[in-house]
Amino acid sequence: MIQLGQINTLEILRETDHGIYLIDTDDAEVLLPNRYVPESFKIWDKLDVFVYLDNEERPVATTDMPYIMRGDFALLRCNQVTDYGAFLDWGLVKELFCPFKEQAFKMKPGGWYLVHCYLDEKTDRLVASSKTNRFLDNNELTVKAFDEVDLIVSHPSDIGMNVIVNKVHKGLIYKDNIFSDLSIGDKLKGIVKKIRPGNKLDIALGQVGYRNIEPNAQRIMDELNDNSGYLNLTDKSTPEAIKEALQMSKKNFKKAIGTLYKKRLIEIKPDGIYLI
Repeated sequence: MIQLGQINTLEILRETDHGIYLIDTDDAEVLLPNRYVPESFKIWDKLDVFVYLDNEERPVATTDMPYIMRGDFALLRCNQVTDYGAFLDWGLVKELFCPFKEQAFKMKPGGWYLVHCYLDEKTDRLVASSKTNRFLDNNELTVKAFDEVDLIVSHPSDIGMNVIVNKVHKGLIYKDNIFSDLSIGDKLKGIVKKIRPGNKLDIALGQVGYRNIEPNAQRIMDELNDNSGYLNLTDKSTPEAIKEALQMSKKNFKKAIGTLYKKRLIEIKPDGIYLI
């Protein structure tokens, strides 16, 4: 079955004046317009295409890849707002529609919004929603403590930054675990630091506990190599100076230089750290 809003691997069935028709294993057909047809092809060649509805609500294929697919989250720009809703740039000829009822805040042309793309069952159309929380569920977790996870920065709170975890769950990075600027829509890696009552996920950027020593040690080694083997920091440096130079906490910094010192990779002197 051809899946709207997804990448489909289809076979070339026949050529027409308007393009080539592609077919799936269930004999469903879809048109790939001339503008996307490869220069050379053979009948029964396979193509990876994205399928969505054209301006006349007919399924159509494209070899262009959108910025967001069905079931995904992405930061998109609003191109225009009409009496029906907003239209977002998702990298395709036809813009992605976001109805007013799916806007957490009223969208404006030129604004950027984190949205979820889904298939509206009533209209069978792909639409966007900036009410992203309603597509996340922590009732049954698919992660456990210390798992590495994919994150999308969602929105700030008074105590930190809310994130989308593996496109499924809600999580929170506390302020004292944020050592660099984060922007809505940023995609990054993290670790499940703790699972609190109610399946609330505490997320850390990087790794936790003893797992955090090696990556931070490597970061310090990289800085030393980039600065002729010297780093103007010691275990007496302020947390602010360490955060500015290395984007890590003083606690993790001390663990990391302890590891490097024990491995005889560095010398720690009163004026800083030296690479051996």
